[in-house]
Amino acid sequence: MIDIAQLGWEAGTVGELDHRALKAPHVKLRSFTQGPTGDVVYAVDLRINRPNSVFLSSTEMHSFEHFLLWGFQKYMPQNFISIGLMGCQTGFYLVLFNEGRAQTIFDVYEKILNDILTAGEVPYANIAQCGNYKNHSLEMAQALAKRVLEAKSNWRQIT
Repeated sequence: MIDIAQLGWEAGTVGELDHRALKAPHVKLRSFTQGPTGDVVYAVDLRINRPNSVFLSSTEMHSFEHFLLWGFQKYMPQNFISIGLMGCQTGFYLVLFNEGRAQTIFDVYEKILNDILTAGEVPYANIAQCGNYKNHSLEMAQALAKRVLEAKSNWRQIT
């Protein structure tokens, strides 16, 4: 049995919530699935913008996604499965294997955001590694990272 509170998450924020009540940016446990041998897959919302208000541009999302992919692979190589775009253009889905501790996820996310601020280029933004390599902006990714970092004290405020 998974103890959400022991992992550092507020039980009332796990799962699907009324999007009209969501604040942003926030980090919340969306779901978890435990397999028959005890392994657990965790899905985490990395919400950037409040739903149904301001939307990320395709360039912002694309560049930021590349940084998240690079960073979670770098800092959590044994746990990282995937990063996905929210179709509503307000954030990202992070999928992890056997790592659901809120503080660990917050700490790694903060490291990645700080790495973005000092980066000289968007990772994997080349013809060999990206299917739309011309659609990137380091400046937009850095502005987004700065905004999310400035709101770090509110990451746990979901609604």
